[in-house]
Amino acid sequence: MTPITPTTPDRAATSEARKQRIRDAALSLFSQFGLRGASLDAIADQAGVSKTNLLYYFPSKKKLYISVLQQILYTWLEPIRAIDAEQSPEAAISHYIRIKVELSRDHAQASRLFCLEMIQGAPLLKEELQRDLRALVEEKSKVIEGWIASGSLLPVDPHHLIYLLWGTTQHYADFAVQIEAISGKTLADPEFFETTINNIQRIVLGGLLPRSNEA
Repeated sequence: MTPITPTTPDRAATSEARKQRIRDAALSLFSQFGLRGASLDAIADQAGVSKTNLLYYFPSKKKLYISVLQQILYTWLEPIRAIDAEQSPEAAISHYIRIKVELSRDHAQASRLFCLEMIQGAPLLKEELQRDLRALVEEKSKVIEGWIASGSLLPVDPHHLIYLLWGTTQHYADFAVQIEAISGKTLADPEFFETTINNIQRIVLGGLLPRSNEA
């Protein structure tokens, strides 16, 4: 039987919660087995819904996969959206690094799935990357250029700075096994978490902020 479309706020909330359970289950299985290896039956079972119910919300495995990737992209880009010209570069970049390392700690699985999609050439997200992501990066590049023009940031190519921040912070999610093998620690360790943030901030800002005799 086809599920009834929710028409009240309570039903709408229940429906959205069910969709999120499906996405969460899909993320778990896609990150382990990939798009081809994760079955809709297994996703529905892990989400606690019937396959029929899953297909009501997401008509195909490909559409579900794209929905999961779009949610990951939205979440991981929230910190860069928060950067604006009214902030000092030191405050903005420090905060950005902290939030991105928090995401690496709390959403490592999502980061690894997104990384896998990028390695494969982003076949299902390329159009969105070329449109929405490019526009966002250009917008924030202008903020960085403004900081440089005002003398509050040393000259740097804004795009390469953004790439550096992405790679440095997400390394702790995508290569967590390697980091743990070397250090014996993960971001779940509060002391290692703070040490990670402090060192990234110090290294990055040390190369970006003018010294008193350079200002």
